This record gives sequence, structure tokens and C-alpha cells, in this order.
Amino acid sequence: MDSTLLSPQREVLAHSPVPAQRRRPRRSRHLPLYLSIAPFYLLFLVFGLTPVLFSLYLAFQKWDGISSMRYIGFNNFSYLLTDTHFWQAIGNTILIWLMATIPTLGLALISAFLLNTSIRHTTLYKLAFFLPHVTSVVAIAIIFSTLFGNQFGLLNALITALGGGRIPWLLNPLGIKFAIACMIIWRATGYNAIIYLAGLQSIPKVLYEAARIDGAHSLQIFKNITLPLLRPIILFTVITSTISGLQVFTEPQVLVGPNGGPGASGMTMVLYLYQQAFSRDRFGYGSAVGWGMFVIIVAFSILNWKIVQRAGTR
Repeated sequence: MDSTLLSPQREVLAHSPVPAQRRRPRRSRHLPLYLSIAPFYLLFLVFGLTPVLFSLYLAFQKWDGISSMRYIGFNNFSYLLTDTHFWQAIGNTILIWLMATIPTLGLALISAFLLNTSIRHTTLYKLAFFLPHVTSVVAIAIIFSTLFGNQFGLLNALITALGGGRIPWLLNPLGIKFAIACMIIWRATGYNAIIYLAGLQSIPKVLYEAARIDGAHSLQIFKNITLPLLRPIILFTVITSTISGLQVFTEPQVLVGPNGGPGASGMTMVLYLYQQAFSRDRFGYGSAVGWGMFVIIVAFSILNWKIVQRAGTR
């Protein structure tokens, strides 16, 4: 039989719709992908989103953790705006953040440039720089408490050996903030240095070679090539340092206690939240403090983003 007589039938069969039982729905095709990422979203729903929403609900309640909740509207937030202790905690936190963040990012950038040179044992240096970031914060705080001890601290031992007098670091408001800031600097410098190093190594070497051929010196290369290309990395480190710096908790708690030390000089926002919620059983007000912190951190992050972006356009 001539094959040309069968071609119309073949064409009809080729264009006929596939039976419903043989077609696979789009949802069933993507079902294995959804199932593979489902555990993360389930855990986030249970341990992330649910506590956040519950804290927002709790901020409008008066609750001591045992008796029944009582709705009080915006009373927690109105009291928060007039709470002098909360504003003191904000001032302490911002001052510690300024004392720690600026030196941290500066030292991290310098360290990244040194690690980016052709020195030997670079991997060992990277490990040494990153090790403080993964060390227990409690252990770090205990070590720094021995360094800044009022009577027998190692710093006072060094000062007296040089002929000076002992400094009551942990009894002085500025000394407490300085000790906490030093802990943050020691722990966060290496982490930011590794991030800056990754950014430096991603810059094409051809740009530097072309700039040197054109007669540009090191400062011009740094200003016109390195800084503009590192701007996204700098923006990332500034925002993450802001978020973590405004949530300082373990360092002052272990170093000077849950009450923030003498005069509450080490009382940070998170430590104040912990004190109100878990020491005084004011869970509703503690939730309001947490949401006040959220607004402050978002505002500072946006401000830093604007400053870095504006500096990059000049």
C-alpha cells in the first residue's frame, strides 16, 4: 500500500489531543520540588513566623505567663514611649554600636587588603581571622571579664606594671561600653574581613593593570576602582553589622549581669527586653519592647543604606 495514503491519518493522529489519563498535570510535575523545600517552610512557620505573630498579639495584652491574658490596647506602646529606662537602653546600644562598628569595618577592610596580598600561609590566616566568629560568645565574654577585671584583670596588671593606676573598667559607664565594644570588635572583625576579601578577589585584575598603565597611583586606584566595586559588599556589611550591633545581648549579660551593671550602663535594648519579659514576667510589655526594637533597627538600616548609596554616587 502506498505510504502517501496513510500520511493524512498519521497527521490526524499526530495532532489529536492526548488523552486526559496520559497527561500529567503541572502541579503533579512540580510536587517533588515543593516537597523538597517544604521542611524549611514548615520549620519557619512553626519556629519563625508563628512566634513573630504571637509576639505582635502579645504586645496588646497584659500577661505574666501564668494568669489569663488581658487586652489593654496600645497601653504597652504608650508606656514604651515614656519609659526612661528604655530610652537609656537605646542610648547605650547606639553608643556601643558606634564604638564597635566603625573600628570593626575599618580593621576588617585593612585585614582583607593584607590577606589579598601574596603572603605565605594565607589559608592559616583566614582560619585565624574567622575563628573568633564561630567561638561561643559566652566563652568570649568570660575571657574578656578576666581582661577587664577591676582589681586583678590582665589589663590592670599591664597598666600597673607600666607604672599606672588600676582602672575600674566594669564600674565605669564608659569602661563598660568600651569592654563590650572590644568584644564585638574581636568577634566580628574576622568575619567581615573574609567577606571583604571575597569581594576584593572578585575584582578583575585587568582593571588594576590598565589603571597602572595609565599612570594611576595606589590612592587613585583605591578610590576609583576598588571602592566603587566593593560598594555592594560594604553595604551588606554595614547593614548586617547594624542589625547585629543593635541586638547585643550575651556580651553585657555575661560581663556585667542582667541589670546592665552600675547605673545600667551596659543595659542594651535586647537585655532590657529580657529583663522585662523573663525577669519581671511582663511578657506583654516585653513584646512591645521587641517591636520598638524592630522599628529602630529598620530605621537605622535604611539610614545606613541611604548613606552608603549616596557616598557611592559622589
